[in-house]
Amino acid sequence: MRVHLINPSDLAFGIGVITPRWLFVLAGATPTRFGDPVIVDETLEALDVNTIKAGDVVGIGIHTGNALRGFAVGRAARERGAWVVFGGIHATLFPEEAFELGQAHAVVDGDGDQVWGQVIDDCVAGKPEKNYAGGRVGASKFASARWDLLPAGRYMWASVQTVRGCPKHCSFCSVWRTDGQEPRQRATHPVIAEIVELRRLGYRFIALADDNFYPVTLTDLANAERQKNFARLAELTAIRNERFELMAALAELPKDMVLFTQITMEASEDQAFLEAMNKARIKGALVGVESVTDEGLKAVYKGFNSSGAELAERLRRFRAAGVHVLGSFIFGLPSDREDTFDATLALAKQADITFAQFVMLTPFPGTVDFEKWEKKQGEGVQRVDGIPVTRHWLIPAEKRPKMFVEHPTMSTDEIRDRTQKVWDQFYSLGAIWKRSSCVPNLKGRIAFLFISRLYRQMYANTGISTDSARRSRANRWARLLAIPSRRLFTAKPMPDLEMPASMAAAASVSGLVKLSA
Repeated sequence: MRVHLINPSDLAFGIGVITPRWLFVLAGATPTRFGDPVIVDETLEALDVNTIKAGDVVGIGIHTGNALRGFAVGRAARERGAWVVFGGIHATLFPEEAFELGQAHAVVDGDGDQVWGQVIDDCVAGKPEKNYAGGRVGASKFASARWDLLPAGRYMWASVQTVRGCPKHCSFCSVWRTDGQEPRQRATHPVIAEIVELRRLGYRFIALADDNFYPVTLTDLANAERQKNFARLAELTAIRNERFELMAALAELPKDMVLFTQITMEASEDQAFLEAMNKARIKGALVGVESVTDEGLKAVYKGFNSSGAELAERLRRFRAAGVHVLGSFIFGLPSDREDTFDATLALAKQADITFAQFVMLTPFPGTVDFEKWEKKQGEGVQRVDGIPVTRHWLIPAEKRPKMFVEHPTMSTDEIRDRTQKVWDQFYSLGAIWKRSSCVPNLKGRIAFLFISRLYRQMYANTGISTDSARRSRANRWARLLAIPSRRLFTAKPMPDLEMPASMAAAASVSGLVKLSA
């Protein structure tokens, strides 16, 4: 019997940008008595079903975007006589689909860190339960990833998680509902230990795969103090202090390391936090801008963001602190008009952001937007081959509508065309080369050019293309760009790298305390 962990994808780029962390975390959660799991990431290469044997246990993690492919993998695995187990955010939200369409024997709801070993035991015994409640695991019980199972030379960036959960409640996001609004923050030592292991393997670019790297804002602290809620103030202060402790430890790592994270706009007001990020070599952050208008921000419950000139100024503060922004914008909001697209592009340039993504409004399950939209569709919902668009992830990509929420003034094709034009203009060769001045040398500027073009191919062309031929062509270009791009991120392995001195000293003190107790 072997354990297989599969990340489904109907597009394989040959090279991965960031390691799909869950694969290696569940590998770490797999009891050693079952041997090393077989890890298959279909963003690299498609699954060979012949590797699956009767009696094997197959774990398939799905989000809404890859659910359809995941169900196909599940059916194929079951046909081979394997035990089929689904997990991930989509299986948590729609477990019945995993059973009906993916031929699952079992579904894990929530985190798999602690429950995965029991799932395998039950399958081996021939008596898996139908549902397993993984719940929200406490930070001290997060499983560490098995980075020793990484395939050599297949990823540009590695990923390490420091916190799960986000205190915000954006209407288009499901994280705060599925992972909770209370930050579950890992201790510094296991985070640094994973990063050190990855640098030993030659990874110097690390994505901190967090829901929100800035879980406590200055406003949060001020509100607790004003309310004289001193218990809450102490709790928030402790979380904030742990963030600074982590960044201080990151600053002790090799100087060639570069880290990237996801953060809210409010961090721009926290100069001390930005300076700590810079010292920790957190050189980039995805910032959800979403809309450049007040009306758009209100529509997505993101009133804590700014608009107009104030928005540009707040974004520039990241850059001034040495943190490059990947700005995320949404098109298709009810408040958007024809001039919104040009205004967004102008703002992206004015704010001096380094990278940007422009996505079309999509109601994803688990979000407030989805619930409102689904309710509004009612009995008269549009169908494609008998599938309601309220289950758009079950419609094949080539037949799937590009937008699902009817806009009051623009057609879907108009929004799609205008969105594509913004991508094209922001990632034109001239615009990319101009932005590449943020790196100090010619090699760096060439690397910047390759990565920018690759990002556009993977996230614009393959996502907005209307037919399978265009998607396939975009995928081929992405594969060609990915190979030289990965080489630009390679680093000489540092097998003898030690933990930072502060971490080693802390571990020594902790050991002495335990002995004395």
